[in-house]
Amino acid sequence: MMGGLDGGRRLMERDVIKPRNVGATLRRFWDYFRKHWFMLVLVAILMVVVTWTQVEVPKLIGQSVDCYLFEENPFASMSSQFGGEAGSEQVQTRTCWYDSTDYGAMADQDAARNAKIAGLLGLVGLLLGLFVVGSLLRGVMFFVMNYAGQNALRDIRKDVFRHVHRLSLGYYAENEAGDIMSRFTSDSETIQQALGFALVNVLSGMLLIIWVMVNMLQENVPYALLSLIVVPFMILATSYFSGQARKAFRKSREEMGSVNANLQESFAGVREVQAFNREEENIEEFRRTNAANRDANVRAAAFTSALNPVLEALGYVALAIVVVVGGLSVLRNEPLLGTTVISLGTVFAFLGYVQNFNMPIQQIAVLWTNIQSAIAGGERIFSLLDAKPDIVDKPNATIMPVIQGKVEFVKAWAEYKAGEPVLKDVSLTAEPGETIAIVGPTGAGKTTIINLLPRFYDVTDGAVKIDGIDVRDVTAASLRSQIGIVLQDTFLFSDTVMNNIRYGRLEATDEEVIEAAKLVSADQFIERLPEGYQTVLGERGSGLSQGQRQLIAIARVALMSPRILILDEATSSVDTRTERLIQKSFEKLLEGRTSFVIAHRLSTIRNANQVLVLKDGEIVERGTHNSLLELKGAYYDLYMSQFRREEETPASTNGASVTRSLQPSGD
Repeated sequence: MMGGLDGGRRLMERDVIKPRNVGATLRRFWDYFRKHWFMLVLVAILMVVVTWTQVEVPKLIGQSVDCYLFEENPFASMSSQFGGEAGSEQVQTRTCWYDSTDYGAMADQDAARNAKIAGLLGLVGLLLGLFVVGSLLRGVMFFVMNYAGQNALRDIRKDVFRHVHRLSLGYYAENEAGDIMSRFTSDSETIQQALGFALVNVLSGMLLIIWVMVNMLQENVPYALLSLIVVPFMILATSYFSGQARKAFRKSREEMGSVNANLQESFAGVREVQAFNREEENIEEFRRTNAANRDANVRAAAFTSALNPVLEALGYVALAIVVVVGGLSVLRNEPLLGTTVISLGTVFAFLGYVQNFNMPIQQIAVLWTNIQSAIAGGERIFSLLDAKPDIVDKPNATIMPVIQGKVEFVKAWAEYKAGEPVLKDVSLTAEPGETIAIVGPTGAGKTTIINLLPRFYDVTDGAVKIDGIDVRDVTAASLRSQIGIVLQDTFLFSDTVMNNIRYGRLEATDEEVIEAAKLVSADQFIERLPEGYQTVLGERGSGLSQGQRQLIAIARVALMSPRILILDEATSSVDTRTERLIQKSFEKLLEGRTSFVIAHRLSTIRNANQVLVLKDGEIVERGTHNSLLELKGAYYDLYMSQFRREEETPASTNGASVTRSLQPSGD
């Protein structure tokens, strides 16, 4: 009777967050289910049929007793021994709708007995048939519902994945990547469990409860009410124990988060752990967090373990009431609360009804919390879908024509938080083919300037123009397709080297990819890889040196052949030999292209057409390297404190002068 709780107990172990707006969320779910409405109709039909097979079984068992085994109360003659009067009351009759034979009227007793046996065997066959049909249809019902749910969930994930790629960088700056990923993983898993298991069980359980109650009340109202007297206690017990268990599991998951965090830090910082001899301290810290997680799980297990016996005990109490009350009515041959005497078949039928009634009550109490979590998970997913990108194309946005390369910042202001500007009244002009070096202390606004060009962010006042066109008047896709970006923190995908280089121009041929790699001198190390250009890289390009990863990223941009280049000091993390290769490649790559470079090395600044010195979001100086040194202002101070040391640190490496990066990147 209690076997259906095992799956529900596992579902209950998930943290339950009550949804805020159930109706609105269910309507949005329906938008995804609507295209599969015929499957839902089929599930509803199957649910009714399956429930009917469950309800009919106790009825048929009762009829087998009253119609074949005991057509009359076998205890009527001895009822006086139990305080009743033999044959003094009318016994409840049962209609045998499947067999109208009057066996008592048959003259031949042997023939009557054989006919009863045949009828009883037929009824047993009918019961087996109902069981088989009900089981098969239940399996089909779950399959169809799961199929519809999986298709709906696939569409939800597809929409969410498409939407997150449209969100602006500001959204990712304000929201943790782990929380966004949890919408795809834990929230989607909760919805999947509810759609494939919990929802069908709850709905079919509710239908079964209503149907069983109707049948019980139709047969005998007082007997039905007495049989259901323990139901309120079952609901209270389930509510209490499941509530306590959810609190304990919530604590367990919090402690598990601490365990995972401890593991992640220990593994990610294993070099530091060993370098500072912190192994024993880390082991002890892990022991404490692991013990806390164990204690929380033990407490949770205690409540979940207590729930099943309590519900089972109350179920047996309900069965005992059915047996005692019905049994006394049969043995005494007395009516129950003024009604007819209960027949023996009715007692057997009510035993089946009570079992069918108790089981879905327990399942619903447990699984309903999972449905609440699924709806809450849906709210989290739909809230992500409702997030509005900060950067959107205007309704009348045009396609950006081929860029010539003139860039203008016209009194540009920018801010990430309202009232806290990070760029203040910035104006500059870069002619086609010029290289603009941007220098300044951390937080000066260097990265913000290069983020405004491809519209990762928009100005809050003023304008950014390319070839006289405001970047807000063209589509972001057509704008970004002509701007190449190489960041200091290179990101490579878990794919082949060929596809990583081709990432920015998918239609490029293999020959064009190889040519781009040769342009930046990346082909030399690529050809030495195990499978050359078809070598599959690890996560973020693991297995390659920082310089090799940077060369692949530069080859990716070279393949795009952009009109504007943005370089966040692409050579600052590579060795001297690799830097010379990249700088040599840049001479060809930068030719005829407008370039903005966040400069951390003197060699880059010296070759720039303009050097912009930023401080607190403002351009405090501008000019060439030599002209700014002559001013002996902010750039001169920066040069004397940082860049000059590059010239004063000569070293011989195969006859080449070594330069060092003396300023960290970033704002």
